[in-house]
Amino acid sequence: MESDIDEQQGADLLARLIRNELPDEHGRYGPFGGCYAPETLVPALTRLAENVYRYLDDDDFMAHLDSQLRGWVGRPTPLTLAAGLGKRWGAEVYLKREDLAHTGAHKINNALGQALLAREMGAKQVIAETGAGQHGVATAAACARVGIPCTVYMGAVDIQRQAPNVDRMYQLGAKVVAVETGDRTLRAAIDEAFRNWVADPEGSYYLLGSAVGPHPYPYLVQRLQSVIGTEAREQMLNIAGELPDLAVACVGGGSNAIGLFHPMLADDSVEFLGVEAGGHGPGLGDNSATLAAGKPGVLHGSYSVLLYDGDGQIQDTHSISAGLDYPGVGPEHSLLKTIGRVSYVTATDESALSALQECCAVEGILSALESAHAFAGAREWAQQNPGKRILIGLSGRGDKDMPTLSQHIPSPLVATGDAA
Repeated sequence: MESDIDEQQGADLLARLIRNELPDEHGRYGPFGGCYAPETLVPALTRLAENVYRYLDDDDFMAHLDSQLRGWVGRPTPLTLAAGLGKRWGAEVYLKREDLAHTGAHKINNALGQALLAREMGAKQVIAETGAGQHGVATAAACARVGIPCTVYMGAVDIQRQAPNVDRMYQLGAKVVAVETGDRTLRAAIDEAFRNWVADPEGSYYLLGSAVGPHPYPYLVQRLQSVIGTEAREQMLNIAGELPDLAVACVGGGSNAIGLFHPMLADDSVEFLGVEAGGHGPGLGDNSATLAAGKPGVLHGSYSVLLYDGDGQIQDTHSISAGLDYPGVGPEHSLLKTIGRVSYVTATDESALSALQECCAVEGILSALESAHAFAGAREWAQQNPGKRILIGLSGRGDKDMPTLSQHIPSPLVATGDAA
């Protein structure tokens, strides 16, 4: 990825990011970010930004959010020593267990915070998009808790491969709309949610699920998800006695990764590894490896790194994991890649499935397919850097992925009784 940011500029931008001086007043992380939105949405985004900075710095609002995170979500989530994986990898491995948060993934941290913000802003309804369904479930649960009706847009392809989460959204009271246009996955769902918001920017609140989109969403989501890294940092010091040598997370839009990474960016001893979906291979359309293979451009209201073809058309993507199947990435990740503070690699479908099975076999934990990419990247890094301390963001549990897993890893029938 080409960049005109030199070493000194990169160091200055990192320092500003650590001091929470980025994004700037224009919503930019260096060259990335910004607010590229239809004119009809500009007043709504301006109002949202004003309220984000107001409430996220309001002691009463944040105290109420913290009480809900503890009493309803179940925070702090545990830090687990993964001794079985550590023995196999020749490393000291710890897992930040977002799979044990209410609704089964990190998505609830963001959904709850934004639902409370929507209520403060007087929203009459919440709209959201979802890929793997975890953000949809979290939004449905948070809106039920807060008392606001919600509609979730989900690509028709994702509805088929994430059926358990669709049923959970219905049970939690959400209206689920199948998106049949475009690639019928997460990108199309975001497009449709934006169209709905344009139709009613005054009465609707768009609860965006990842650290993408126009300002202030990347900043808002990072703030709400940074509870992951803040907890993990303290837990590592209390349990391991030291910070990790490496922190690893999967990256689609990038919310769980930025939540884990951001609070430790100032810790020079910690390396960071973001793992994207390598899919079937390196060919355009065979993966969702945005930072590995993409170029800067504008998508969904933000200037960031994207996957597009020679004609400038956004590329259809592929991943076995619905939550990573997105052709863009958050602008903070684009900056961190450009200045070299975070390394980004890919893990293929095959390696993610292998890592998922390994974690099941030696740790008794069924991770989400998204998280399995982080395990695959961590395993490869451990082989090249033996004896290190590794922290993995286990972003979600794998119950939702059983339809997909059953296709790729068939369960053998077990004979009972007197069968010969």
